[in-house]
Amino acid sequence: MILEQAILHVLPGKTNEFELAFNQAQQIISKMQGYIDHELQRCIENPDQYLLLVRWETLEAHTIGFRGSSGYLEWKELLHHFYDPFPVVEHYTKVF
Repeated sequence: MILEQAILHVLPGKTNEFELAFNQAQQIISKMQGYIDHELQRCIENPDQYLLLVRWETLEAHTIGFRGSSGYLEWKELLHHFYDPFPVVEHYTKVF
């Protein structure tokens, strides 16, 4: 299992729209092969910032499977215009 992590900086004043769009987008990602689960958390100190965590069976399930799918095109359409700057996505593996 791997953990995908992204800090999402949402444009000020767009958080409600972003959350509505994410509610739709999570329906897409949750149907992808190799997807395990996800969570989206909002920052207390900076309410325009979110933490996205997605668990995948393998790195390739995310980087090839999801990103190479038509679902990813829908995901991008729903969400990418909310970000400034565009998030850096990193992958982690459990140590303990």
